[in-house]
Amino acid sequence: MGTEATRTFEATNLTAIISATYRKMFADPPYRYLILLLGAPVHLAVWLVYVYKRKTDPYSSELANTKRELMASRYKDELQAEITEQLLRKHRFFGQQVSQRELNRQVETITEAQFRAAIKERTEQKLQQGQQKRVSFVDTFTSLIEHPVFLLASFLPGLLMYVLLFLYRNPYLKYVVERLVMSVFVILGVAVIVFTILYLSPFHPAANILGETATAEQIAAFNKMYGLDQPYLVQLWHNIKGIFTFDLGKSFAGNEEITSTIARKFPITLALTVISLLLAMAIALPMGIISAVKRNKFFDYTFMFVALIGLSIPNFWQGLVFILTFSIKLHWLPASYNPQNWLSIIMPVVVLGTGLTAAVARMTRSATLEVMHEDYILTARAKGLSQRQVLLKHAVRNAIIPIITVIGLQFGGMLGGSSVTEKVFNISGIGSYIVDKQFIPDIPGIMGGVVYTAITISLVNMVVDMLYAFFDPRIRSKLKQN
Repeated sequence: MGTEATRTFEATNLTAIISATYRKMFADPPYRYLILLLGAPVHLAVWLVYVYKRKTDPYSSELANTKRELMASRYKDELQAEITEQLLRKHRFFGQQVSQRELNRQVETITEAQFRAAIKERTEQKLQQGQQKRVSFVDTFTSLIEHPVFLLASFLPGLLMYVLLFLYRNPYLKYVVERLVMSVFVILGVAVIVFTILYLSPFHPAANILGETATAEQIAAFNKMYGLDQPYLVQLWHNIKGIFTFDLGKSFAGNEEITSTIARKFPITLALTVISLLLAMAIALPMGIISAVKRNKFFDYTFMFVALIGLSIPNFWQGLVFILTFSIKLHWLPASYNPQNWLSIIMPVVVLGTGLTAAVARMTRSATLEVMHEDYILTARAKGLSQRQVLLKHAVRNAIIPIITVIGLQFGGMLGGSSVTEKVFNISGIGSYIVDKQFIPDIPGIMGGVVYTAITISLVNMVVDMLYAFFDPRIRSKLKQN
């Protein structure tokens, strides 16, 4: 008996959760259309039951009775006369000349709308007084879902719908899925914009690759081989399909598989960017905090001056200076990148991370200064907490949100703008690959490089958004409320 009662309670609880979540989703227009689409077979059965119930719905009969009562009381005629008088006064006030036909049309339209609204309002009042309510589609679904037979029968045809209900109920999963969906639209937008720019570019791939001596027949054969003779939309579709299926074909120059080439070059750029990011954070975060604590002192002025210089130095100039100093003059480090020699990555990492270090340090200082005089900091000090505890547990945790934002933005800038550093140090990464391909222009190669970089940046931004919720309890609370 205890086991059976437990199962009954669990089933009741499950249906209650499904019903409550369904009502909430149905009130949200984007999710309403999505859930209707994913659960189309289930909703078809619910709609048939809903149509049958509406035949015996007290609302329809009460609506007809109310309409007859208002018509018998000449409410509509009085309403029409009142509206006519209002419109005449309005036209006289504004000096408008309106024909009798136009006046009658306006009166009829407004009277009909207000008459319908009055009928609906009085009908709903009568139903409330009689403790009745109108049968709705959502009520029909929730009443059916309470029956275990319907729930089991609808599980397979409505599996995607129930998965969506589960995701919607969990605020964190809902947040992640929404960000992933938004990323898909961002990627599509990037793909369309990049392809359109390349398509309208004055550069001609066939002429650039085959040379000035190429005949018209050779150029036509080249265009046919790579589909460049097809319409704009057809080429766009093939490129977008290739991005999502990881099959971009072969490049125009070199006849190499684009997907495998990007898979070989992208990890180098990603590793360089990640190492630069970690190094920058290890230096910038403590330096920014110390500068905020020692505000307007020698260390603060010195470090902020150095950070300003770091923001102002161009990457290519800094890289050339490093090569001249540490490679040619001192012979400490190799001038070009070599995967077999770990010393060769030191200069590229430092050059790429200099700007990020300066930006993060300045943001850390300003964000920490903003919270240093807040009431909760004064309260923490009044409790007798040490300066270190006040900084780490209260000041930095509340100042971390803008710092994370800057780190996420700078990471995207480093990943997308690493081409200069890669060219200076002869690194065969995705940045230098895109630069080499854009002068042809090798459309599939550029599309693959840019879009897969955009995918990585979108994923990083999603991680940044999740870190907001991890560090800030106010954001977590807001997610649960939504």
